[in-house]
Amino acid sequence: MSVQPVMPKCWRVDTKPHKFCPGCGHGLVLKALGDAIDELGIQDRAVFGCDIGCSLLSWDFFNLDTVQTHHGRTTPVMTGIKRARPELICIAYMGDGGGYAIGSQHLVNAAVRNEKITVILANNTVYAMTGGQMAPTTMPDQKTETSPYGRDPLKMGYPMLGPEMVAAITREGAYVARGTIANLRQLKGYLKKALENQVAGNGFSFVEVLSSCPTNWRTNAEKTWKYIEEVMPKFFKVGEIKIPGTGRGMGEKTEI
Repeated sequence: MSVQPVMPKCWRVDTKPHKFCPGCGHGLVLKALGDAIDELGIQDRAVFGCDIGCSLLSWDFFNLDTVQTHHGRTTPVMTGIKRARPELICIAYMGDGGGYAIGSQHLVNAAVRNEKITVILANNTVYAMTGGQMAPTTMPDQKTETSPYGRDPLKMGYPMLGPEMVAAITREGAYVARGTIANLRQLKGYLKKALENQVAGNGFSFVEVLSSCPTNWRTNAEKTWKYIEEVMPKFFKVGEIKIPGTGRGMGEKTEI
């Protein structure tokens, strides 16, 4: 019988029960992130930054050095920390509003400059904390508090394809992927690669994660999971989009 090695306590990221709504995907994303940090053994030099919105409830979830920023400013704050202390592993965590709306200019500029940080963005297709308004990622025909008849792409535009945009504007050395809470093993792998890319000093790392919000979707468990597994991936393709050293860029994805 094989014996699994016991990881030293100092390497583990201790957590506690989260404060998110029942069925929220943030807890699963953060669980995968914590496991990735543990397996890489980088807890002692990792810094976690979280945005305003539902993501702010992660401010005391890990026993890591943590900073909570103003809405949309997590990316530049973590960029500043990384530039001042290059040896640190800087992780920016946010929702789709913080990354694709008020924080979009920071995401674009950090990606263009190839800042050596890791950005993780939870995409649940709505502004969740403020009542479920239409977000940059709201799906075509999806009903929200501010699109009660469904999002009409002809009037309101199409959902933001963040990873595809980041892959298009970054140079060699960037790592870009889109994961989902419906496949935690794959998601943890993407997060580990994003963190490893920063450890190696290659460049900007970005992982979007398809997440759930049954409170604002007004869905039960069955419908929530169906939306995550079947509906969202039809528009938001899951897979690795850009991998350093492979020549893989726009349009080449590893599907589920």
